[in-house]
Amino acid sequence: MQSAFLYLGIMLAVICVWFILLKRPVYESVFVSFILLVAITNKWSSVLEYINEGMGTSLLYSMVVFVAMSILLDKTKIIDSTVSIILCLMRKIPGGAGYVSVIASAFMGSLSGSGPGNVMTTGVITIPAMKKSGFPPELAANIESNASYLGNMIPPSSNIVAALGAYLALYPTENLTIGKFWLVCWGCSLWFILLKMIMVFAFCKYYKVKPIAKEDLPDLKDTLKTSWQGLLLPIIILLPFVFDFIFKETLFTQRLGASGAKYFSSSMLFFVAGIAAFYTVLVAKNKKDVSPNQIAKLFGEKIKSISPAIGTCLFGYMLGSLFKDLNVAEGLKMGITALNMGKVGLAFVIPLFTCFLGMVIPGSSLVVMFGSVFISLFASVGINPLLVAAMLPCICGVMCGITPPLALGMYAGMSIAESDFGKTVKNDLWWVATQYILEVIVLLELLPILGL
Repeated sequence: MQSAFLYLGIMLAVICVWFILLKRPVYESVFVSFILLVAITNKWSSVLEYINEGMGTSLLYSMVVFVAMSILLDKTKIIDSTVSIILCLMRKIPGGAGYVSVIASAFMGSLSGSGPGNVMTTGVITIPAMKKSGFPPELAANIESNASYLGNMIPPSSNIVAALGAYLALYPTENLTIGKFWLVCWGCSLWFILLKMIMVFAFCKYYKVKPIAKEDLPDLKDTLKTSWQGLLLPIIILLPFVFDFIFKETLFTQRLGASGAKYFSSSMLFFVAGIAAFYTVLVAKNKKDVSPNQIAKLFGEKIKSISPAIGTCLFGYMLGSLFKDLNVAEGLKMGITALNMGKVGLAFVIPLFTCFLGMVIPGSSLVVMFGSVFISLFASVGINPLLVAAMLPCICGVMCGITPPLALGMYAGMSIAESDFGKTVKNDLWWVATQYILEVIVLLELLPILGL
């Protein structure tokens, strides 16, 4: 048990020094901690096994596919047209731009896979719209950053893929479809989206925010005429998983058999992203931007932005394999269990713990390295492990991006809104506090969750 905490402490110390003090990339930090722990534990003979296990994880390649899809979405600007349509539809509602930011940024954040990146893309539309309708700059910045990071817990975010892997590592024989898991993730996400909407409503009342001025909006008819195809993208991405959940037993299992239905469900992560990418290219307004040569050039230019995320996940899987060999998860579980905190104690402590770790370790890597530990801990006190798995992207990937002092999403929003640092931090604390409280409530199973 003591060695488990020692190894964990070494990993955190290396990442802090390498990432925070030396200002090196996170993937380097994770890799250096992996090499150091291999040296300390003298596990050199097993290094190739750890690499093979990391490289052989199909979920890693699913992340690559969705990251590639997000690059095409950004290039074709199909997201921008969707946001414009939603803005037009909510033009008469006081504070409508804030609600649009929550809805659009949460969904687009789940597609882009990057909280700060989504703030910088969707935020250039929503933040000016909010400011023009009376939102204080600091509030506009926080609404956008909080909504964008909410995308980390909404399918098809790559964090969802990592969480599913953590669950299946504990329950490999359970007949769980991806559609079922996604439905539970959506069920959890709906409560957090509702929370953000309530927060926007309360702040709009406090600041007496008005509807968006008509002259600041594009014409709805023209926007629909030129950009209606963008509204089909969510359907293309989400509908196959709904079908997989509804018809698995009545159709897929009967036609393909139990094993066939299982592999068909797993393969969906690949072909849905491919179909969505193909559709994006098909409806792109400027075909020259999505010609084969331009797409190859685009991925060549973006490889530097893809590699760090994928590298971090790969090294995270390798580190997780090493930790499994060293029984770190079991030792950590024994240590926390010895504290005898019970269901309530775990629900309060684990989200704080992951929030702290998230300041130095990306959410997806946290899920890969410790997801199974957290699931088994909560399961040991009687909390549904499937619910915990669906909440992993939330407690590992949302709070870390919105909590000062290392709130990258908040800083990205500030840069667009040109808001005061002190005012933005004070306002952000309201969002952090309510996010944390709702996490505890959901983990304690005090709310009904769709799919459970």
